[in-house]
Amino acid sequence: MSKLKPTIFEGAATAIITPFQNGVMDFDTMGKHIDSQISGGIDALVIAGTTGEASTLSHEEHCEVLRFAAEKVAGRVPIIAGTGSNDTAYGIELSRFACDVGYDALLIVTPYYNKATPKGLIRNFLNTADATNKPIILYNVPSRTGVNIPISVYKEVAKHERIVAVKEASGNLSAIAQLLDECGDALDVYSGNDDQIVPIMALGGKGVISVVSNLLPKETHDLCAACLKGDYKTGAAMQLKYLKLINTLFCEVNPVPVKTAAALMGICSDELRLPLCEMETANYEKLLAVMKDYALIK
Repeated sequence: MSKLKPTIFEGAATAIITPFQNGVMDFDTMGKHIDSQISGGIDALVIAGTTGEASTLSHEEHCEVLRFAAEKVAGRVPIIAGTGSNDTAYGIELSRFACDVGYDALLIVTPYYNKATPKGLIRNFLNTADATNKPIILYNVPSRTGVNIPISVYKEVAKHERIVAVKEASGNLSAIAQLLDECGDALDVYSGNDDQIVPIMALGGKGVISVVSNLLPKETHDLCAACLKGDYKTGAAMQLKYLKLINTLFCEVNPVPVKTAAALMGICSDELRLPLCEMETANYEKLLAVMKDYALIK
């Protein structure tokens, strides 16, 4: 396979939170967060992904947040729309909307709940690519979807000119190494886990789609920038420096801890949508202590 495809971004992309206030999206706060991320040096933004609670947004809200963010970013950094669904036809509808309002790329998750066969996965991704006109990043997160993308599927869909990259959140470094070995000349690979940025980039990955960068955009950018320069010693030191914080942000299901942390830092409210809810007391106390250790709060 020959890599004659665009690279959407290199470095750190924030999977941005969606702020809520009294049950509705808080666009004023989201706009300030977007500005802060860009001024902090972030390399790209993902809108309406897992961290953005996309699965709780109505169709109208999903379109509203995609439109708002595209207008707010206004081309300052690449923007990627989370538009995957467990219903291929609906995912295509969202994806076409994102293309129309100016997104640079689409993030298409493995269809959840349906647990498609490899043949079904291939058709889902290829149909979406055929129906849209922007580059696609596949999103492999079997802990949420119940299905892992096998190498055979990667090799088949990588033949499509608009399927250009993968967000790999399987956590399986051996499988990710195989992906890079067999498809790395046709698919860029981004870490989908903040605790695996350096290992994946050392194998040839292009960066990370990050949760922790909601809190630390500059530091996450700098970590990736070091790796892109081949300075894995510096990158590894930063990875280990922030490992305790990263692990704490996943002591409960994402985005509950990161949104709670963002609220403690004054970035947004801690309002979540059911079935997500406030942290368990013990985990909240743990998060408080870790954030104080990192001087993120007093």
